[in-house]
Amino acid sequence: MVEADSFDVGYTLDNNRSPAVGSLRHQVELREGNVSGFGDRLTLGYTSTSGSKGFDLTYTLPVSPDNTTLAVDFTTTDSEVIEDPFDVLDITADSGALALTLRHPLIETPTREVALGLQLSRERTQTFLGIADIGGFPLSRGADEDGQTVVSSLGFFQEWTQRSLEQVLAVRSQFNLGFDMLGATINETGPDSRFFSWQGQAQWVRLLAPDTLLLLKGSVQLTPDSLLGLEQIGIGGQATVRGYRQDELLTDNGALASLEVRLPIYRNPEHDALLQVVVPFIDLGYGWNTEEANPDTNFIAGLGAGLLFQMEALRARLDIGLPLVDTNTEANSLQERGVYFTVDYAFF
Repeated sequence: MVEADSFDVGYTLDNNRSPAVGSLRHQVELREGNVSGFGDRLTLGYTSTSGSKGFDLTYTLPVSPDNTTLAVDFTTTDSEVIEDPFDVLDITADSGALALTLRHPLIETPTREVALGLQLSRERTQTFLGIADIGGFPLSRGADEDGQTVVSSLGFFQEWTQRSLEQVLAVRSQFNLGFDMLGATINETGPDSRFFSWQGQAQWVRLLAPDTLLLLKGSVQLTPDSLLGLEQIGIGGQATVRGYRQDELLTDNGALASLEVRLPIYRNPEHDALLQVVVPFIDLGYGWNTEEANPDTNFIAGLGAGLLFQMEALRARLDIGLPLVDTNTEANSLQERGVYFTVDYAFF
């Protein structure tokens, strides 16, 4: 028996970033699954587009024999708006986030898992106008006069997963409470770091036949408060509603649903190769604000098809979505025309 290598390097190319900073995204990840010999994991990542670059670090440490883990996540991103006509304003932004997550599994068996966790986080972003050397400038609601927004929050999450040979059902719930600490943004009127929200996600995967899958997933965000942009839900793009640009809608509350069927059309066991066609997929998204006016169009839906290919260390996906609701958005990129692709390769 040969012990598996705990180190691997992965590369991802996709067009799932906002066109405002360049939709084509390159990502490199270095992962070590046993840093000190105690099962601690470290992930380092670098992401870039035409108008942005970012770095992220995640370190996860087991802290009990029951597989309780403590994780530290750090991200930092610098970006500039390159999309016409806003590029003439020379808009730039820098943002960062730090999160501490404690997760404890209550039940952990091959067929069932139940876990609880707490997450303490601080998110920050600041926007700048380079035109006329204006400097820090508020471009999002709730930002201070220097364009800075800071959110400090505590999250309590619950996870439940049930597995069998034919299906997997996973449900996740998280309650978020924002507070006035760690330099958080506080305003006399309008949104600030003081908020409450609930997020729920569910996914059901059913094996209908060999390599034939039915996937159904949904998510929701609900809040009684007007939220800062950092906490709003984004609707639109490959991960939510295909057929639209990334974050076509950005609202306080939102609901998403998606259904797709994957059918095998080619197999090659010798090279661990599989080609599947996604026929069809249907995505729905609905967003609304708590206090401010809703977007002119706050319901979007997409219908389409796709291809998935995997062979050994290579994974690739292509989706083509047709928007069923017109949002009058100009289509200047593949993403805005409803074409999405992802290519993943693991080098080790």
